[in-house]
Amino acid sequence: MIEIERPREIAAIDMGSNSFHMVVARVVGHSLQIVSRHKQRVHLAEGLNDNMDLDQAAIQRGLSCLTMFAERLQGFAPENVRIAATYTLRQARNAHVFLKRAERVLPYPIEIIPGTEEARLIYLGVAHTQHEPGRKLVVDIGGGSTELIIGEGFDPQLQYSKHMGCVSYNQHFFPNGKISAKAITKAQMAALQKMESIASKYRKMGWDTAIGSSGTIKAIREVVIAQGHADGVITRERLDEVVKQVSACKQSSELNLPGLTEDRKPVFAAGVAILSAVFSALKIDTMIFSDGALREGLLYEMEDRFRQSDIRSRTATAMAAQYNVDIDQANRVKNTAEHLYSQIADPSASHTPELASLLSWGALLHEVGLSISYPGFHRHSAYLLRHSTMPGFNLEQQTVLATLVRFQRKPLKLDEMPELTIYNRKHIYPMIRALRLAVALHGQRSDEPLPALTLSADKEKWQLTLPDGWQGNNRLLAADLAKERDYWQKTGWELSISPEEECE
Repeated sequence: MIEIERPREIAAIDMGSNSFHMVVARVVGHSLQIVSRHKQRVHLAEGLNDNMDLDQAAIQRGLSCLTMFAERLQGFAPENVRIAATYTLRQARNAHVFLKRAERVLPYPIEIIPGTEEARLIYLGVAHTQHEPGRKLVVDIGGGSTELIIGEGFDPQLQYSKHMGCVSYNQHFFPNGKISAKAITKAQMAALQKMESIASKYRKMGWDTAIGSSGTIKAIREVVIAQGHADGVITRERLDEVVKQVSACKQSSELNLPGLTEDRKPVFAAGVAILSAVFSALKIDTMIFSDGALREGLLYEMEDRFRQSDIRSRTATAMAAQYNVDIDQANRVKNTAEHLYSQIADPSASHTPELASLLSWGALLHEVGLSISYPGFHRHSAYLLRHSTMPGFNLEQQTVLATLVRFQRKPLKLDEMPELTIYNRKHIYPMIRALRLAVALHGQRSDEPLPALTLSADKEKWQLTLPDGWQGNNRLLAADLAKERDYWQKTGWELSISPEEECE
């Protein structure tokens, strides 16, 4: 009997400010076949208080939704699931509390992604599902932020994320569901001010087709269709008519527009005001709608990574070039760090391949801070890796990169390590040690290859074995290793270098 291999199933979850979405697909050849979609209104952004803390009610709504999603994901391997959290968890000071509780109901890492990364993934989702020729402008109005991207093919060329969303604007301009023409005008003006700094760039670059995605624009499109425009195209005139109709209402509950669902009513006025401002700022004439969005972008990027195409490698290489990194030295440190880490990492642990990749990228970029100044360059490097736009990396991955380069040299002030939610500190410490040893071993910046190095580890005790006599012929390097050994000792780690007498 011939056994037919079952297609791989992958899943993506978009934890938005208004709704959580999950989509499951099968990888068939080099394409994706969507097999199920799930959506739950969570209104996460409504739980943000003035101190930017999520209240318990919002946290519980989110956890309840994730518990339901977990039922569908039973049996999925971790590498086949990606979960991205967006604006609200980017802003929430107590996001770590939510993430810790989420781990108990959904055993997969939740990535909090930067706004620009959200924009990139939205574009990827639209580009794969909406095959329009030429250059595309993609607009996605979410609960807490609006993403605007211009790209061609599958490559975004200009992307921004603005802090204006249908939930946040609804709370600010339409409290308690009150609607008025004056409130709509104020919301439009606020959105126009947000667009002011980028509008000219977008108009100058131009586009052939404007495409809207996600719930807000979909809701407006449904209203346009119900008003007799079967093509579903949102034009300036049709949008103005919707604005006029919304302005005539005094309460969101009175928005009895054909095509408008009950669950969309509370945030509809805010969404209409934002889209109207975007149309005005960018001088958009017509916009079509795409079913593709962030979750589809996550799926397609996962499918890309199955084919060993990782945008993060391109990002790291481009960043090294941008900051004029000495690429020969960076590669020397990178290769040695990889070699050392491979000798002590647990190959059977699920996190090892991902952490090994992060160590490689961190080593490649460990000297980006030299572009600012030599004194304290490890801190400058950490700042750049934490705060730069790095396509493909989520916020926690950038934090890990920043942590690695921050602790590559000088005393180990581990109390300054940031909190992590996806990764565990005990997994990061070996990466720090491997990078520090690689940096020390290449401190002379020589092209001469290192001798054979053997590394073994027993928890906090590491043993580095070098050839007999080698340190005697490399006294400056031996002194650097001895100094490194002292740094380790002060933080409770132990580094032994043999032959021992050569280190003295």
